[in-house]
Amino acid sequence: MSVTDITLYDGAVGRWQPDSRGRLQEAALALFAERGFHQTTAAEIAARAGLTERTFFRHFADKREVLFGGSDLLRDRIVAGVAGAPRPDPPLDAVARGLDAAATMLGEFHRDLSRQRHAVIAANPELRERELVKVADYAAAVATVLQRRGVGEPQATLAAEAGMTVLRVALERWASGRDDRDLTSIMDDAMIQLRMVAADR
Repeated sequence: MSVTDITLYDGAVGRWQPDSRGRLQEAALALFAERGFHQTTAAEIAARAGLTERTFFRHFADKREVLFGGSDLLRDRIVAGVAGAPRPDPPLDAVARGLDAAATMLGEFHRDLSRQRHAVIAANPELRERELVKVADYAAAVATVLQRRGVGEPQATLAAEAGMTVLRVALERWASGRDDRDLTSIMDDAMIQLRMVAADR
């Protein structure tokens, strides 16, 4: 998703490689933008990063994981935020706490790389589909947590789905460059807009 602060030993070349994963992500996003996702190979990504193909596969199962490798961690952060909400919080308030956790995590990443990632996914239908599958997975996980908090159906599913729509809309605005505010502000505003729509009778 973006640069991480990891330093790993690259045994293939026998020296320490600073932030190997981050270098591979930067190289991949640059090549995806220049040549297209399907025209770029793992070997080319590794070469651009000054690493070996073996090192690439140490970090990523395939080149799609350069784009989606942080999805499970993001889901877990959202779920933890919802689960940690005070018990009296209504469903949408609990979901908002999960979104705050997501914004905090994603806000640590470089926005320019997030924009590159957004552009690559937007240009490839199969990647857009995978992104939607990931968001659906988040929604299902959040709905499960809400149910454990005593929220019935269909309220739990509706709150979870609405929250993940807020996440998707806010991320798109943030990564596309259409909104210069920080991600937390964009997320909070999107949640306010959702509440206004829900309250409109």
